Amino acid sequence: MSTPDKTKYASWAYAEEHAAQNDLVDLARVLANDLGTPAISEGTAAALTVLAAAGGSRAIVGIGLGTGLAAASLMHGASAGAVLTGIDADPDRVAATRQMLQAQGVAPSRTRLITGKAEQVLPRLTSGGYDLVFIETDPEQAAEHIDQGLRLLHPGGMLILNDALDSDRVPKPAVRQPSTQAMRQVESRLREDDAVVTAMIPTGTGLLTAVRR
Repeated sequence: MSTPDKTKYASWAYAEEHAAQNDLVDLARVLANDLGTPAISEGTAAALTVLAAAGGSRAIVGIGLGTGLAAASLMHGASAGAVLTGIDADPDRVAATRQMLQAQGVAPSRTRLITGKAEQVLPRLTSGGYDLVFIETDPEQAAEHIDQGLRLLHPGGMLILNDALDSDRVPKPAVRQPSTQAMRQVESRLREDDAVVTAMIPTGTGLLTAVRR
């Protein structure tokens, strides 16, 4: 007989593989090896597509681009004609994202990929002008980027923080690593904010979602 923990893990693994694997996931894995950057999971990619579709997203901001799979997944679910503004200080990640979006069939006219530090670029973006903000960044920077992300969203807009469980360390009280502590503080800050409603989705290593009231 399976233990509850094993059954729960089996359910999580099954859900992660719910979406059929496609060429974009394979490309992301190749780029991850080249960049030394982990790709988001297949389940996370599917969840981002669904969340972008559910919100009818037309104006999207990506803070941190990784392999570009998150950007491609969001644009796959977004409304026709949606525009993505992507920001990353690493030019190789920007190039990988451009390659991923091209493979997804997203026209260059629908993307604005900026090589630069988020803390310098974000203040120049229009307050309340965006439907969805996705954050894939260092935990120690997450709080600052969330504050900026909420500023960018109009009422009803959605913020999504990737790896919000910090590689599954957040639920373990004994873990006190700086990255884990930072993610706990971010979760607490959003949960106590009356201006948003939140949920922690256990897909991948956690998607902390917040919708602005």
